[in-house]
Amino acid sequence: MATDAMAAPTTATGRPRRRPGHGIRRNENVAGWLFVAPVILILGLFLLLPILMALWVSLTDWNGQGSPFTGKVPFVGADNYTRLFTEEGLARRDFMTSIRNNIYYVAIVVPVQTVLALGLALIVNNRMLKGKGFFRSAFYFPSVTSSVAISVVFLFLFANSGAVNQLLGFFGITGPQWFADSRGVLHVLLGAVGVDSPPTALTEGGPFGLSWWDWFSGPSVAMMTIISLVVWTTSGTFMLMYLAALQNVPEVLDEASALDGASRWQRFRYVTLPLLKPTTFLVLTLGLIGSWQVFDQVYVMSQGQPAKTTLTPAYLSYRTAFREFDYGSGAAISFVLFLIIIVLTLVQRRVMADRDGAPAGRRWWRRRGSEGASS
Repeated sequence: MATDAMAAPTTATGRPRRRPGHGIRRNENVAGWLFVAPVILILGLFLLLPILMALWVSLTDWNGQGSPFTGKVPFVGADNYTRLFTEEGLARRDFMTSIRNNIYYVAIVVPVQTVLALGLALIVNNRMLKGKGFFRSAFYFPSVTSSVAISVVFLFLFANSGAVNQLLGFFGITGPQWFADSRGVLHVLLGAVGVDSPPTALTEGGPFGLSWWDWFSGPSVAMMTIISLVVWTTSGTFMLMYLAALQNVPEVLDEASALDGASRWQRFRYVTLPLLKPTTFLVLTLGLIGSWQVFDQVYVMSQGQPAKTTLTPAYLSYRTAFREFDYGSGAAISFVLFLIIIVLTLVQRRVMADRDGAPAGRRWWRRRGSEGASS
């Protein structure tokens, strides 16, 4: 009897009866796929297909003449990639120089713009601040201005007789030739204390075709100018992200921590900052991706000069493909850059992973509770 009750319902002809709602769900699935089909088609046609085509180009020696998908184009396999890492020559030296420049660029831009964005968000989120709308608009304005236009303005500001050197001269300081000085910042600092020539041990060897002195040179004076421009123009966007996150922080947590005897710094460190961790991860991720893809400022302000100290992988890929007509190597550089961004993003996600199961902002309360219980 129990077995008959559990059996599937059947029709008069003995066929199993469809469960109620099964056909409706299937129709909903079909309708859903129909709705997203145009987007999938557009993304596949204009995003995925060009990526696959570029991947094929990176495996060939195409010079831009004709179609790269004919049998006339030589297939070189992974030679365009190995040339960047293992083969001695100008290609590897230029690529490693661009990687070195971008490492310094990322190491300065990402932390500085993150800290500056958080500081600006804290300022404009202050209840006692008057004219919040003006300051929020003023801080965000550089982010919505054309990067090319701002880069041209910075060229005039940092010219040899520009406003920056004029201001430094007012204080008796001789300004450098900002876009002609190829010395690294560390080299400049060492020269100020009398170390003008590098030790022999640092000039004779080094990885990937560059000497240790080149790797440890630091960003050049010209690169520092580009870094200051980028930090100024990107901090406003990340400020808005932090501002939105700060306005979602429950006020009751801050008030309760103040009643519990926490100082303003303790409230920020143990309550506010943990609640901002998802936003911080977003800001760091977007900053990391954008920093490795820097192109327009380099193209307008320096084009990799002086002495290739502002050369970046994105600009090198463009120059190799569209100026030297070596499209295979240019595409290979872009895919190596893509892999670098993916790996660094995954590493950053793992480093910032919350290994404590407690929700953000509650560890301090749990620590305070345990201290109170022990006392």
